[in-house]
Amino acid sequence: MKRKRFSEEQIIRILKEGEAANNIRELCRLHNVTEQTFYRWRNKYGGMEVSDAKRLKAIEKENTELKKIVAELTLDNRMLKDVVSKKL
Repeated sequence: MKRKRFSEEQIIRILKEGEAANNIRELCRLHNVTEQTFYRWRNKYGGMEVSDAKRLKAIEKENTELKKIVAELTLDNRMLKDVVSKKL
């Protein structure tokens, strides 16, 4: 898995600098990120504080784990239905 270069704290700090700066292009050049990345970050983290970003990350992780559990249970359910239907 690709490692992220910037933590949520750093991203939020860069976004706050972007709110104060007039020139987004220069800010992106300074932090060595593309403008597309900056605007993607702004869509995802815009208006958040560091604690909000950490909470979002925890919720996304929990959501991923829950999706895996649902997938496993669905597979188990289908297997049991196949076994029951073959016995009849």
